[in-house]
This record gives sequence, structure tokens and C-alpha cells, in this order.
Amino acid sequence: VYGFQVSVLQPATAVTHIELHRPEKRNAMNKAFWREMVECFTQIAEDPDCRVVVVSGAGEVFTAGIDLMDMASEVLQPEVDDMARTSWNMRRIIAKYQETFSVIERCPKPVVVAVQGACVGGGVDLITACDIRLCTQDAWFQVKEVDIGLAADVGTLQRLPKVIGSRSLVNELALTARKMYADEAKESGLVSRVFPDKEAMLAGALEMAGEIAGRSPVAVQGTKVNLIYSRDHSVAEGLNYMATWNMSMLQTDDVMKSAAASMEKKSPKTITFSKL
Repeated sequence: VYGFQVSVLQPATAVTHIELHRPEKRNAMNKAFWREMVECFTQIAEDPDCRVVVVSGAGEVFTAGIDLMDMASEVLQPEVDDMARTSWNMRRIIAKYQETFSVIERCPKPVVVAVQGACVGGGVDLITACDIRLCTQDAWFQVKEVDIGLAADVGTLQRLPKVIGSRSLVNELALTARKMYADEAKESGLVSRVFPDKEAMLAGALEMAGEIAGRSPVAVQGTKVNLIYSRDHSVAEGLNYMATWNMSMLQTDDVMKSAAASMEKKSPKTITFSKL
């Protein structure tokens, strides 16, 4: 166990499994959660023994979102009565919470997230920062923030439009706070696979993670970094960045090892790649 709210497991070689671990509170995100996620992913980003991450939630739901009772003291009760200082401090607090999910995106290891039951508010901020999203048939998603009187401010409004092709659907979800169920999530592209239950989903997530972990970490991590760079830049800028990236990353034994295995009709998982 990494901390009180997040547990870290090693279910297979080079695979790290992070579980939101507060099932008695529906994995609601309290102050400790926001801090532990940053510490956890900062560590994983530097860990050469980890090549891929799976994120899931303990219990029957993925997360009920922000723990309002725990967070209210910091967000709703400013320490000073000067407007400028109050606002400056509020901006610092919001930026700190944004960092909780930005570290997932910045982590060069691919992150597969597995969602069962409810994924509400901050849960949507979390999953949109992940690389591959899976869910169960009973999963539902809700951009809840307008229902509690605020605009979502830790990633959903910035990342969801990049994930779902329909801007109209994104606007509808964010402005009405209606629930989106698994079939619509799959149809819209929010998730790529739907499983009958949590057990099947976690097995599928770990199998997928094993496939990723079996490939060259130079290739896999370079792919993630460049996919995210390309999302936020023009095609020309993305190609230029890619050329600069691969002018050094192609100079690896992993390419020859992978090519040799391919010619011998062997899986890349049969190759021993050096740690990165």
C-alpha cells in the first residue's frame, strides 16, 4: 500500500497497478488522494522497472468524484479578506489540483484505466488524462461540476473535447451534467472496450498491459510522448518533433532485436529489452 487512498500493486513483470482505495467512501477524492497521486506518478515516471500502468477503483464504483466535505475547508473558506490575495491563493490551489491529473499525462508510461459503476466529476478529469479507457457494462460517466455550482477546472473541459469527436456531445455533457452510460461511452469514443463485469475488465486491462509491457520501452514511451505532442500541435510541428525525437531513439538495439524477432515470426514479448 502506497498511502491511505491509493494502493500500488505489481501484478506482473513491468506492470504497475494503482487502485483508488477508499471503497467505504465510494473512492471519493479527499486531500490525501490529490497529494498521493502526484507522488505516486512522479515515482512511476522515474521507475525503470515499470513500463505500463493500470488504474482501477476498489469496490463497486470507480469514484464518486471530489470529497466535498473534506475539500470545503480549503476551497470555500479563504484565509484572508483581501480579494487579490484570496484570488491568488485560490489560483494556486486550483493549479495544484490540476497537477494531480497532468502528472498522469506527463508520465511517459502508458496508463490504462478500468472503470466500473460510477465515474463522476473528478473521475472524468482523471480518466481523460489516461491513454486507454475501458469500462464495464454497468459503468456511467457524469461531468457533475455544474450541478454543484462550478465549471470543471482540473482537466475535463480541456481534455474531453480531444477524446470525443463530437463537440456538441461534449458541450451537452458538461452543461447538463447528465449521465452517459457504457454503450454511449463506447459509441462516442470515450472508452475503447466494454466488458460484462469488473473481473473480466481487470483481466482484459492486465492482458492489454502485458502486451504493452512486452514491447520495447523506447518504442512505447516514445509513442506516448509523441501522440500527446501531436494532439496539441499542428501536423507539421508534430512531424518535426518526431524527426528530432527519432534521430536519437532509432539508434537503439531494440530496433534490430524487434526486426529479427519479426522475421523469425516471434512475438516481441520473447525479447529481453534493457530497462529504460
